[in-house]
Amino acid sequence: MHVHELVTEKDALRITDFYLSSESFDDQRHTPGELEHFRNAPRLSLTQRNHRHWFIENESGEIIAVTSCKENEHQSGGFLWDYLAVHREYRRHGFAKILFQALEAFARSAEGRYILTYTCDLPEYQPIQKMFRANGFELIGTYPNYYYEGEARLAFYKPLLTNK
Repeated sequence: MHVHELVTEKDALRITDFYLSSESFDDQRHTPGELEHFRNAPRLSLTQRNHRHWFIENESGEIIAVTSCKENEHQSGGFLWDYLAVHREYRRHGFAKILFQALEAFARSAEGRYILTYTCDLPEYQPIQKMFRANGFELIGTYPNYYYEGEARLAFYKPLLTNK
C-alpha cells in the first residue's frame, strides 16, 4: 500500500471522517479537545509550517490508516507525533509502522532533533506503547488523571540526532 501525504482539502475532510468513525479508535470516549483536533487539525496541516498528515487507502480508495506530526510551538526542531489510527479490520498488517517510517523520515529531513509522543495508560493502549518502544521511544513521564479521572497520559521520547 502507498503512503499519501495530505495535500487537498477533500482529503483533509476524509481524514476527519475517518478519525471520527467507529472503525478508527478502540476507545471512542474522545475528550472535547480530541474531537476538536479531529475536526480541525487535518485542514490546519494544509497551511501550517512543518505540520503534516499521512494516510493509506485500501483498494477501494477508502482511508484505512492515518498519522500526523507537527513541529513544537517553539519551532526548534522538536516534533510532536500526534495521532495514529488504523482501521480495526486492517490492523496487524504493518500499516502503523509504514506510516511511522514516513513521519520519521519527514522529521529527519526537517532536521528534527527529537520526536515526542503520548498515549493513554489504559489496557487498550498497550499495543501502541509496545510500538513506541519497538521504534526507539523511551517512556519519559506520566501525567496522572490527564484525559479523565483514572486515565493517565504517558509521554514517550525519541532522539533523532546522534552524537558524532
